[in-house]
Amino acid sequence: MKEIALNESLVSMCGLYCGACRAYLKSKCNGCKDNAKASWCKVRSCCMEHDYATCAECAEHTDPAACGKYNDIVSKAFGLLFNSDRRAGIMMIHRDGKRRFAEEMVYMKRPALKRGGRGTV
Repeated sequence: MKEIALNESLVSMCGLYCGACRAYLKSKCNGCKDNAKASWCKVRSCCMEHDYATCAECAEHTDPAACGKYNDIVSKAFGLLFNSDRRAGIMMIHRDGKRRFAEEMVYMKRPALKRGGRGTV
């Protein structure tokens, strides 16, 4: 199994850190950017269409909670299932940059900020 390591390119488009995800660490996933099977993801499609590295670059929605593509039933289910706050991740990326977000996730050894936990906006 891979070790959790700092790699800014593993910051997902929706505010997760693929570098700390179990599927990535077990070599079962390449991360969302390189995962052709993730074509179902509206956030990924939108970011690719607009050439954004993450939703934090979107000028139309400064808060991803206002975006219908970002804030759908799938994202709410992921948030509950993994106790994650992707919105807080995007807000942190917007405020501090992808590298700082990746550093925090490596330090916490988590793929996402916890709902209402440390580092949330």
